[in-house]
Parts: sequence; C-alpha cells; structure tokens
Amino acid sequence: MAPTLYDFHHLPHVKTQNESKKALWVTLLLTMFFTAVEIIGGLISNSLALLSDSAHMASDVLALGLSMVALYMATRPPNRRFTFGFLRFEIITSFLNGLTLAVIALWILWEGIQRFLHPEPIHFRLMLGIAVIGLVVNLTLTIVLSRSTKEEDNLNVQSALWHFIGDLISSIGVIVSALLIYFTGWTVFDPIISLVIAAIIFTGGAKIMRESYLILMEAVPDGFDLEQIRADIRKIEGVEDVHDMHLWAISTDHYSLSAHVFVNERIQPLCVILAVNEMLKEKYGIEHATIQVEHAMLHDHGRYGRAFLEKKASHE
Repeated sequence: MAPTLYDFHHLPHVKTQNESKKALWVTLLLTMFFTAVEIIGGLISNSLALLSDSAHMASDVLALGLSMVALYMATRPPNRRFTFGFLRFEIITSFLNGLTLAVIALWILWEGIQRFLHPEPIHFRLMLGIAVIGLVVNLTLTIVLSRSTKEEDNLNVQSALWHFIGDLISSIGVIVSALLIYFTGWTVFDPIISLVIAAIIFTGGAKIMRESYLILMEAVPDGFDLEQIRADIRKIEGVEDVHDMHLWAISTDHYSLSAHVFVNERIQPLCVILAVNEMLKEKYGIEHATIQVEHAMLHDHGRYGRAFLEKKASHE
C-alpha cells in the first residue's frame, strides 16, 4: 500500500507554498552572489562593518538553504511514523535560523570590541561602494520576501525576512560609517556601527527563536484564550464539563485541540461532538480537534470526578 494512503486525515498535514518557493529561490541566488562580493570587499577594504554585514549575509545563505529544505519537507504527506507530516521541520529550521543570527551578533560584538582596542586603517571608498550595492540588493530582497509573507503565512520566510531587514539596516549603517570616517577621519565609527548592527541582528534572532520555542514547547498559540474556548464548549447543549484540554500549533497556521468532556447521558454524544467541532471551526478556525466523550461514573477521575458528581447531584 502506498505510504500516502495508509490513513485518512480530516486535515491535510502538508503545505504547498509555490510563492514562498519562488521568493526563496530568487533570494538565495542573489544572496550567494553578493555574499562573495561583500566578503572580498570587506577583506580588501579592512572594514569590520562591511565584514560584519558579509557574515550576516553568509548566515542568510545558510538560513535560506534550510528554509528551502523545510518548504520541500512540508510538502511530504504523513506516514506511519510522522503522523503530523513534516510541518514541524519548518519550526525547527526557524529556530536554527534565529540561533545563527544570535551567534553572529555575538561574534560581531567581540570583533567590535577588538577594533576599539586595536584600531586599523580602512579604505572607505571601496567600503562605501560595496555598501551602496548591498543596500540596493537588500532592499530588493526585503521587498520580495515581504510580498511573499503577505500572500502565504510561513515562519521560515518570516525568519528569512528578518535576516534581510537586518541586512538592509546593516547596509545603511555601513554607508553612514563610511561617510562619517570620510568627513571626520575617525575610524572608531566602524566598530561603533558594527555594534549597532550586532544589536539589531540579535534582536531579530531572539524574536524568531522565541516564536519557534513556543511552538516547539506546544504552548497555547498567541491570539487564543483557552478559558474562553472552554467556556464556549460548555455552552453547547449536552456538555456538562470540559477538562484535560490542550491547544497547540504544529506549524504557524496548523492548530490542534484535544479535550475530554462529560456529556449528559440523555444527549446523543455524536451530536455533541459535531456541535463542538463546528463551533471550533467557525469561531476559532480550529479544524483539527479531538473530543473524547466521558461520563464521571464510568471513567475514573478520582477526586475531580467525585466532586463533579456531588455537584451535579446537588443541582438535581
């Protein structure tokens, strides 16, 4: 039997994001080319700000490569071992991208401190020329990725966008640094700008890591109030109690919910499940819900079940 047919899923655990793929391919090719140009220019001009930006661009190549792998992995259907498919690979990749940004920021910080202690001469004309080219390239790539994120929700593309927002600001910083060095002759502006770039890169990396970490830890996604959802389920006819409820994200737009409910024995349980699923889909956009119907007298819930039965008896 074919792996794709081994089981039936109400919600397809796959993503086919053609716009994101196109955007990432264009971005990856341009980034690889300009990274090589910037590294050579940074070494020749002896500019730490330019080398800092080139290191960031090199991390972009790695990040984009991982993002491309994640996009293609997400198109693979679930199988016997990976029942949610490979959507979570997108989140793992995003976390690695954020971690890469943070490490690069710390490296730039260290190099900046060394330049403060041991200033070196800089060829500002070459530094300025490459920075202007970088500004144009990074602006173009930021626009391409920004449009892609508006059309398709993907944390990988968002993390790549953060990389290029940092690159765009870095290019502006290098230009400002070159001009300040030209008009003042103070090479100290080179490490100062590089430290500003490091702070921006670290901020973006920390943001991506936090979002990825929350999804990997299966925290309740932002925008959802678990107690309000519980209250809405309780409003459905036949539901007497809701417990053991979990809500988590598989990827940026794939949500899953599970809950146990005590159902009045006079109400058809299948109707209750149908009503709960419809409410979750229409009000919260949750299409993957698993509702387990229980009765406190038949299913052992310890003190919780006994307290429920006592409360129910007192109201009858």
